Amino acid sequence: MTDKLSDADKKELLIIARQAISAVVNGEPFNKVDLKGLSKNLQEEGVSFVTLTINSRLRGCIGALEAYQPLALDVQEHAIAAALEDYRFSPVTPKEVPLLNIEISWLTPTIHLEYSDNENLISKLRPGIDGVLIKDGQHRATFLPQVWEQIPDREDFLSHLCLKMGALPDLWQKKHLEVLTYQVEEFKED
Repeated sequence: MTDKLSDADKKELLIIARQAISAVVNGEPFNKVDLKGLSKNLQEEGVSFVTLTINSRLRGCIGALEAYQPLALDVQEHAIAAALEDYRFSPVTPKEVPLLNIEISWLTPTIHLEYSDNENLISKLRPGIDGVLIKDGQHRATFLPQVWEQIPDREDFLSHLCLKMGALPDLWQKKHLEVLTYQVEEFKED
């Protein structure tokens, strides 16, 4: 994994996402991305989240936290899933496709965040920089760094993350959870 994607790589990934969404939503023939001819960055294993919005309102967001396929295929898969499989929304309709704004977040590998107590945990979180993944046994939830824009308070951020995981909002205060952080390079359509 390189440190940055080129502007050409970003443009190519946005095209891949847009074409995949358009094809599946409109019931058109659809093929996996042909990796031949793509840059090395897009052929290497990578991790992404694809976020769809309409008029700045969330319409779908799906991704992964661990690399298991080439980045170009990862973006294609998550673009389709964001359009059709985000449980919070009905599937995107053909009328909505032209209204969609596509944002891609390319994730770094996760790093375990060691902390001694709640205050120490709060002090180690970097709003606007870190994506946060919490785990409690088989349960887990994550927020991308962009979520800090809506929830800038660190305690509120962790409480909302616990709710997303299906736990009580104060679980992070009562139990030592496994906490991991990561960063993203985000880019979106103009």
